[in-house]
Order: sequence, then structure tokens, then C-alpha cells
Amino acid sequence: MLSETDRARVEGAIRQAEVRTSGEIYCVVAQESSDYLEVPLAWAAIAALAAPAVLLAAGIHVTAPALGEGWTAAQMADLAETAARAALTGAILLQGVLFVAVAILVALPPVRRLLTPKALKRHRVRRRAHEQFLAKSLQSTRERTGVLIYVSIDEHMAELIADEGIAAKVDGQVWAAAMARLMEGFKTDRPAEGFEAAIGLCVDILAEHFPARGGDNPNELPDNVVLLP
Repeated sequence: MLSETDRARVEGAIRQAEVRTSGEIYCVVAQESSDYLEVPLAWAAIAALAAPAVLLAAGIHVTAPALGEGWTAAQMADLAETAARAALTGAILLQGVLFVAVAILVALPPVRRLLTPKALKRHRVRRRAHEQFLAKSLQSTRERTGVLIYVSIDEHMAELIADEGIAAKVDGQVWAAAMARLMEGFKTDRPAEGFEAAIGLCVDILAEHFPARGGDNPNELPDNVVLLP
């Protein structure tokens, strides 16, 4: 997460940027965008379901005592049923043990982050960003010119959401360079520099389409950086 010094630098960059535009920039940093509780359960279920097939592929098979002369059909049926029950019981126990062991292993944060599909991370980050956009009332600016810059640290992902006033005039792809600079700062452990670079690129775009109006450029949203657990 950002230090107090980093937060002060970012807030200063926001104030300086908003002098040039009627747009409003709002920054949120989250440690993680979801608990991903379904990921350990999914991997545990996959391991448990795959276990019997893996055992068969490895050459493990069910054996029964050799049949000798004098065995009746009923005895042979009982023997086959006993062997089948033992094999089924063993498979169920193995699946149960595997399910619990894999679930515990994948629940460890580093393992869970590694095994969570990137598409799922992107979906959760985007959803949390939209939730924050609404929760912080970015849609309430006078000309619908709010811009949310949202970073999710553990997923190493960022989202930029521009309100409809901006989206109507600016192609969403133009923000990609700003987001790349932002994440570069986090990857190199210089988050404040990443934010400053991203904000600078964003305000260049905003100032082109939504320049500041002298004497009528109120600061409609707080400039502080919000940190989420």
C-alpha cells in the first residue's frame, strides 16, 4: 500500500492536474479485489474427481483372491462385491483426503494468487472498480466528468473508469498508456511515480476535451487517495 509520503505526492498531482481540466480524478488503491473463496474449492474438486482416473492410468487395479475349485456362484458374487466395495471405499477416502489437502494448500494466499485464472482476477478487479465508482459518487459531478483510477495490488491490475460525459468523447483505448505507466510504478516499488505519470497522461487527454473554465472550475471530488483493505 502507499505510504503517507506517497499519498501526499499523489494528492498533490491530482490537485495540480485538475487546474487544467474540468474533469475530476479520483484514486482508489485496494490490497485485493476479492477473497476468491471459490478458487480453493474448485481446485480441490478437480483434484478429488481426477484422483481415480490418475490411479487407473498409473496402473493401479483392484485384485481379488484367487478362485479355486468348489466355489459356488454365490461365493464368487460375494467376493466380487466385497472387492468392489473395498475399492469404492478406498477411492472415496482418497478423494476426501485430497479435497481437504488441496483446499488447504490452495487457500494459502501465495498459492491462491498463483492458481487463480487471470480472467477471473480481471473480472473481479473490474467489478470492484465499478462498485467504487458508484460508492464514491463519481457519477454525481456536474458534467459527468469523473475519472476513477483504481489499483488492485495483489492482482497487479488497474482499471480506469470514465463517466459518461467523458466516455462520449474519448475512446476508452486512449487510457491504456496511462494504466501501463501506473502499473510500472507499482512493479518497481515506486507507486507514487506511477500515479504521477498516469495522472499526467490522463490530464493531457482531459484538458484537450474538457479544459478548465476560468472562474468556474469547482473541485467536486476529494483529492485524497482512498486505501481499501
